[in-house]
Amino acid sequence: MSANTRPAAGQLAEHPGARPGAALLDAIEYRFRLCAEGPQPQAVDGRQLGHGLPNRRIPLPELAAILMHPSCGTAAQDAAWRFLVIQARTGAERWIVGVVGVALPGLRHRAHLLSKLSSGDLHAALVEAFLKALNKVDIDQPGIVNALLNAAFSGARAALREQEPAASGEANFAPGSALPPAPYGHPDLVLARAVRLGVLTAAEADLIGTTYLEDTSVTDYAARTGLPRWGVYKRRTAAVERLVAAIRAGELSDPTADVIAEATLRTAPDPAPGRP
Repeated sequence: MSANTRPAAGQLAEHPGARPGAALLDAIEYRFRLCAEGPQPQAVDGRQLGHGLPNRRIPLPELAAILMHPSCGTAAQDAAWRFLVIQARTGAERWIVGVVGVALPGLRHRAHLLSKLSSGDLHAALVEAFLKALNKVDIDQPGIVNALLNAAFSGARAALREQEPAASGEANFAPGSALPPAPYGHPDLVLARAVRLGVLTAAEADLIGTTYLEDTSVTDYAARTGLPRWGVYKRRTAAVERLVAAIRAGELSDPTADVIAEATLRTAPDPAPGRP
C-alpha cells in the first residue's frame, strides 16, 4: 500500500470482530491488539531507539504503556515516535494501525475534550485528522506526539464545526456571512504550549490536565500510574507553580491561559494526603 493510499478512519475499523455500531477507537484498539499477538508480535527494537528504553524488542501495546508512564523521558518519547511516524509514512497498513494504536490514550483524551465542544462523529473526525498530521508533523522537532495530537484535535474540531449547520438543519450560509470561530483554543493546547516551551514536561502536563481539567482525583491518578499519592501531590504542586508563574509572566500568552490559571486554583475532590 503506498503512502497515497493511506486508509481512511472507517477502513481502520474494519475487522471480523467489530460489533455493529462499535466506537471507532474501540474497533481500532481491537485490531491493534491483534497485531501484538502470536509468536512474532508487531514490535520496535528498543536497542536501536535507546534513551533508556528496554534493550529488546518491545511489542507495541507495551511500548504505548511505557511512553505513557511519567518516568519516560521526552527524548525516549521522541525517539519512539520518530520511528513510528517514519514507518507509518511508508503506507504499510499494519504500521498505520500500530501508530494509531500507540496514540490511543492521547486520542481518547482528545475525544473526551472534543465531546464537550462538538457533536457528530467526533472519533472519525479525530482519527482522520491524526492520519493527515502523520504526513505533516516535523519529526525533527521535540514533542512529536503532542504535535500530532494537537493537530488531530484542531483538525477534528474544524471539520466538525463545518458539519454542524448541515447536521442541525440550519441554512448553510456562505463563509463570509457566518460567525467567526471563537478566538481561543482549548486549555489542553495551552498545556501543550507549555511543554513546547519547556515550562512543563509531557508527564507534568498530563498530570495537570487529568487531575484539574477532568474528573480524576490525585488518588485515582496515583493508582493508575503506580506512583505514591504523596509523590504525585508534590510533583503536581511544583509543576503548577511553574505553570502559573509562566502564565503571569505572559510566556504562554493566550486567552485560554486564564482557564488554566483558574483551574489550577481548584483541586479535584480527594482525601487529604497522608505521608506514607
